[in-house]
Amino acid sequence: MIYCAVCQRRMQGQYNHGAAYYRCRFPQEYALANEVEHPRNVYLREDALTDPLDEWLASAFTPDHLDRTITAMCDAQPTDTTPQTAAAQATIAACDAKFAQYRAALDAGADPALVTGWITETQAERTRAEAGLQTTPQTEPRRMSRSQIADLVRALGDIAAVLRDADPDDKAEVYRQLGLRLTYQTETQTVRAAVDLSAHRGVVVRVRGATRPIAPPPLTLSATLKLARG
Repeated sequence: MIYCAVCQRRMQGQYNHGAAYYRCRFPQEYALANEVEHPRNVYLREDALTDPLDEWLASAFTPDHLDRTITAMCDAQPTDTTPQTAAAQATIAACDAKFAQYRAALDAGADPALVTGWITETQAERTRAEAGLQTTPQTEPRRMSRSQIADLVRALGDIAAVLRDADPDDKAEVYRQLGLRLTYQTETQTVRAAVDLSAHRGVVVRVRGATRPIAPPPLTLSATLKLARG
């Protein structure tokens, strides 16, 4: 899952004095042929990365940070859509906002019969918009609504607890399920970490005993991690 930022090739794992390392070896003749200024060897020690990585993932998926994470994933989706698709998505988002207002009105003591009527009308409007999305020809993966993203993220389970308790093999499986890609920049001693939940397309996802199929369009969350110092 770790790539070299200089050449974009996958780094190779190896052990040195019992510690796990990743190396990108780029022979000088290859560098010259590809016009890449690449060190002969790029090394990354695994334990310098795992703590910052796990801290980022755990904090991104804790309950008090979920709203921010969902917003970031929503904003990172492709924006190239047809006018019809954009209008339908705007309608769905407006309906979702109305539902929140209706719940607040009920909590404030509004007439339940009146609010129920509003909810019924808004649900019908939302259903028509969703039907329009289904019939609109798509050349790009369809954007997910905020509520769909929230359902997807929550379906992954308690990632923070998994990372805290998991042995290395189980932790690696969590990384794979998250579609994790890590790009190491040796000059700045940073790693660009990106989660891509579209890796779950057509795959049954299992986290902490829960199993469910998830097939979203491209859906990413990323951060630049500073490596821990030994």
